[in-house]
Amino acid sequence: MLPIIQGQGFERTLYFTNTFGEVTFFMIKLQIVIAFTLLWPLSCFSTIKADLVVVDKSHAKLFLKKQGKVLKEFHVVFGENPKGHKQQEGDERTPEGRYILDFKNPDSRFYKSIHISYPNEQDKARAKAAGVDPGGLIMIHGQKNELGLFANVVQNFNWTDGCIAVTNPEMDEIWNAVDEGTPIEILP
Repeated sequence: MLPIIQGQGFERTLYFTNTFGEVTFFMIKLQIVIAFTLLWPLSCFSTIKADLVVVDKSHAKLFLKKQGKVLKEFHVVFGENPKGHKQQEGDERTPEGRYILDFKNPDSRFYKSIHISYPNEQDKARAKAAGVDPGGLIMIHGQKNELGLFANVVQNFNWTDGCIAVTNPEMDEIWNAVDEGTPIEILP
């Protein structure tokens, strides 16, 4: 098949011909391609970025927000002891308060992860006064890499050490919608 272009400007027509010069396929006008391109929504090619992440522990929900409006809502799970603010390393609690999502790890043991800036100065002071280690490495993350087909099953109960877990496809959505430096509010 040899393509032949006839016409000028937007009226160019593309014919597909065989070696004998006969038209063997339908013609496509360039103006239709241009019109389709202009009508296609630009939002399909970009991700709307959240300016705030809100986690509601009592309802096991994570919300991506922009200018106060919810963009997307996700079911999340926590550690085995989710009630209350994280007090120390190993208590399997998720911290409560306002933090920053300060870095992303694309090579996490839990698919992908986004670090929460816990502990802040108040958390460190509280832990020091109690004589304990405040802990750290609290993340929003996907499922353990080796879970395979069981990944969706574990999303039905609290299993982390204090992190916030979502499914891997949901982690992809969150990853794309959140930039480093985005604030996160974790509510009781």
